[in-house]
Formats: sequence, C-alpha cells, structure tokens
Amino acid sequence: MTSSPRERLIIPILAPFYHAVAQPFGWVALRLLVGGFLVIEGWPKILAPMSQVGFVEAMGFHPGWLFSPMLALMQFFGGLMIMAGLLTRPMALANAVMLVITLYYHVTRPFGDALLTPEGIAFLQDNLQYLTQAGQRRLLPDGGAAFLELVQGKAEYASIFWAASAAIIAAFGGGKYSVDRMIGREF
Repeated sequence: MTSSPRERLIIPILAPFYHAVAQPFGWVALRLLVGGFLVIEGWPKILAPMSQVGFVEAMGFHPGWLFSPMLALMQFFGGLMIMAGLLTRPMALANAVMLVITLYYHVTRPFGDALLTPEGIAFLQDNLQYLTQAGQRRLLPDGGAAFLELVQGKAEYASIFWAASAAIIAAFGGGKYSVDRMIGREF
C-alpha cells in the first residue's frame, strides 16, 4: 500500500490518520469483503464437492472429479485465509485466476435461452399479472433480449470486480493487520 506524504495531501494534518487508520482498516475491509464472498460462494461446493464436475469439464479442466473439489477447497478455505491474512498472496492469486476464468466463461457463454426461453416469454405474455408494468415494458416487447443483456452485463461486471479485487490483494498482500504480518513472514 502507498503512504500519504504530507506534502502531497491537500489537508496535510490527515496524513497520520490515513497511515494509521484509514489505509490499514480499509485494507482489512477489502480482505473481509472478498474473502467473505468467496466463503459464501464456496460453502455450497464444500457441502457437495462433486457438484461442479460437469461444469469444470465443460470448461476443459479434466478430470472433473479432481478439479471440482479443488474449486470448493480453494474458494472456501482460500476465502477464510484471505480474511485472516494468512498466505494472503497465493490464496488471492489462485482465486483471482479462478475469477478470471469465470469472467471468460460469462463472456464466451452468454445466458441466452438457458435463462429466458420463448415458452417462458409466451407464458408471461399470457399471464401479465406476474409482471409489474415496468416489468412488462422491459421484458415483453423484444422477447426478453434487453433483459438478458442486463443480466449478462451484470454477470460480467461482477466477475471483473471480484477478479480485480482478488488480484489487487494478491499484489499487495495481507497488509498491516494480517496473520502474515503478525508472524513476520509473507509469501
């Protein structure tokens, strides 16, 4: 992390606050956020470690029986380690790579008919009570194409955000308040 030299600050008196409080605790907050969401995403995979076999094999990672549990372990335990700041760089790097692969997946395999089928649109057109007026305007005129673009864009933007956040943590390490720093050793 960078320091905030007094001569570069518009309000120089804030330098000690930035150095002692804002930067270290901001870094902890980022680690807790990224690690926490990895734990949340990884927990269902821990409960069913073979649930991703088909997905990882469709992505080209064989054998799926090996990579599916590895994905579960990396997300769940890697998230916990990022939160604690233990082996922060390798855990964040591994998860950043996984998140870049997730981004690639979203870009190369848009949701399309898997999310919104012509039959589903026909059902909604026949049963307008299931949609608000705004939902009818947004979803029905083009058969859901604009809605799918919105969902697809959110999936891609979320993947970019999480991959970049994990990569930044991998680059800078655990920070001042981390187990890595407490033991005096960083990867």
